[in-house]
Amino acid sequence: MAHPKRKQSKTRTAKRRTHDKAVAPTLAICPNCGEWHVYHTVCGACGYYRGKLAIEKEAAI
Repeated sequence: MAHPKRKQSKTRTAKRRTHDKAVAPTLAICPNCGEWHVYHTVCGACGYYRGKLAIEKEAAI
């Protein structure tokens, strides 16, 4: 006599993750200096990050 099919768990039938796909980074304009930088990162030109200076830039002499 044949065995009944085993049911798959809900996690096996769930949709695949989509956040691991490679996508182009979103760019934003820094409100401090106006340079383009990757969204949610520190601005490379002035060190600005969400209302504060994350990196203290020294003036080049």
